[in-house]
Amino acid sequence: MNSHSRKIIGLIRKERIVTSYEVAGFLGVSWNTADSWLKELLIEGKVERVKKKSSAYKGGLNLWLLK
Repeated sequence: MNSHSRKIIGLIRKERIVTSYEVAGFLGVSWNTADSWLKELLIEGKVERVKKKSSAYKGGLNLWLLK
């Protein structure tokens, strides 16, 4: 597991639920990069994604939590 994966998992352990935007801010990377790294963790079976409809976000909001 690489360092950004460990940092993301640590953040989710602390916060319980995070958004891609929060992960991006925490790691100092773009939203797209954070979302890609979260999707890698999703494929590895380490996190879960919950899609939430939101009027504030066009496509809704992805919430990430540990499996």
